[in-house]
Amino acid sequence: MADLSPAAVAVAVLLVAAILYAWIWHATRGLSRFAQMLALLAPVFLLIPALLYMSMLRAPERMAMAPRPAPPPSVESTEARRQADLEIAESRRKAEAEAQQRAAEEARRRAEEVERSAKPDIQTPPQPAPTAPQAEWDVVPVFYGTDRVRKDEPKRAVYTSDRARKLELGRALVTVPRTHQVPNIERPFAIRIPYINVTIYEQAEDPKQHFTVQELKALDREEFIALARARIGGSDAFKDQAVVFVHGYNTEFDYALFRTAQMAYDLKFDGAALLYSWPSASGLTGYYYDRESSEQAEPYLRDFIELVVKDTGAKSVSVIAHSMGNVPLLRVLQALGPSLPPGVRLNQVILAAPDVDRNLFENLAANLRQYGNGITLYCSANDRAMEAARRVAGGIPRAGDVPSDGPIVIAGIDTIDITQASTDTLALNHSSYAEKSALLKDIGLLLLTGERPPDRRIPDLQRIATPRGEFWRYALTR
Repeated sequence: MADLSPAAVAVAVLLVAAILYAWIWHATRGLSRFAQMLALLAPVFLLIPALLYMSMLRAPERMAMAPRPAPPPSVESTEARRQADLEIAESRRKAEAEAQQRAAEEARRRAEEVERSAKPDIQTPPQPAPTAPQAEWDVVPVFYGTDRVRKDEPKRAVYTSDRARKLELGRALVTVPRTHQVPNIERPFAIRIPYINVTIYEQAEDPKQHFTVQELKALDREEFIALARARIGGSDAFKDQAVVFVHGYNTEFDYALFRTAQMAYDLKFDGAALLYSWPSASGLTGYYYDRESSEQAEPYLRDFIELVVKDTGAKSVSVIAHSMGNVPLLRVLQALGPSLPPGVRLNQVILAAPDVDRNLFENLAANLRQYGNGITLYCSANDRAMEAARRVAGGIPRAGDVPSDGPIVIAGIDTIDITQASTDTLALNHSSYAEKSALLKDIGLLLLTGERPPDRRIPDLQRIATPRGEFWRYALTR
């Protein structure tokens, strides 16, 4: 059998799996949900024995290629080895003598230099300092708060999907490769079996090519505030600003760090980039756990945002929530708004693809405009995650939807239909706010200028008038 590279095997397995799952989905689309799940799981029980069988077939080949042990030394070679040992000892003796001679000459040379330097008419020109090689990656600090359970591993701490029922603060240093392409998150290539999260192949991490966590450290409140203040105080382009990002459904802690770092890096945001990470189950089957988990995180998220607003020295605090992360954020902002210090207002509140019941969203968001300089809602008609959430909710549109009668429109909130920002039929289109350059540019302009209405910032927006009010729609694909 030919020796295929891991990448070739990975591509082949991925292609076969994609074709197989597409056929199964098409063939079972009219069956019950339970029957569809059984049909989708069936290939797993075929794939694993096939991989084991391939491994058995390759076993003789691997044994043939394995290095054989060297034969024991013969009697005839004993004298040759003894002679070689004598020659090695003699060469070592000569090397030591030469090293001692060089050391004596170096000491004599240094003594002569000291004697010359004592004379006033002799000066030694300063030697230039050696230049360090340029790093092949940059480092983005991400300050975080979380109510996940921390697990201390030998290499570094990790945060799980379990609920700690307390707020923990910390800072991560995330590396971004110099080869980074906006607005990607470059991570090692991997093939995983869906639903059971078994990894078949994964490329090794390399900070020259991938986003990685260089350092992750839990901090007490005083340490956290001191480091955040230093970062905010040293800001220039985004002077005295802080941005808090709240992730959505099916998000691991590390990926939330990478997303926060990617947005800050691509926006050239030099203020404090902060993440609040609630305990997501990080799996497609954990939707209901995630919904409950995001809601129970509300008191810890409130403490975190209150700390950022009141103690970090930031004069401008903005918040960005994605998907299911909008649920706890909206409730926290509704409760926190009246308790803000006099004259303190949030800068920008950006709600991306909110997985929130439309009527609940209207109740929670209606009064937020009095606590912030501006509220922006990004919604889409081709967001696959919103379509799935709508089916789970019994057909009730989500706030991130754009149903046939148009998006949600609320006075004081800039609703932007971003459907045309991504027209890829195979894409999930759920994270366009951070994955499309045009939307990242819009977020950057919001943080810098707060200019409104939206079509003054981005010319590619159409103003649409409806009986409920106005909203904006992207007219061109970016």
